[in-house]
Amino acid sequence: MNSKRPVNLDLSKFSFPLPAITSIVHRVTGVALFVGVAILMWMLDLSLSGEEGFNQAKDIFQGFFARLILWGIVSALLYHLVAGIKHLLMDLGIGETLEGGRLGAQITLVVAAILVVLAGVWIWS
Repeated sequence: MNSKRPVNLDLSKFSFPLPAITSIVHRVTGVALFVGVAILMWMLDLSLSGEEGFNQAKDIFQGFFARLILWGIVSALLYHLVAGIKHLLMDLGIGETLEGGRLGAQITLVVAAILVVLAGVWIWS
């Protein structure tokens, strides 16, 4: 038996490369979208229940916390979209090299950050 085998891995000691981090965030935003769609469907149901429900939904979206949640959902959608396009390009053979993966991850983060800021300006204005 190998006694040098790690028993408890401390993930904070690992240094993940940027493409791995963007891939993990892509998966996390997918889960966030799953939860976010449930919230948005509830709000849609409320708004379609009648004039009173529509006014309730409108009042809810005027609040700070609701706008923050909405910005989070839209941000997750935008990041997931950009990262998904990167993965589709990689499926076509574009950016499959180590350097291409790093560049693709950097582009993904920059484009997603710009879109998230623009979405924030739109939601908070």
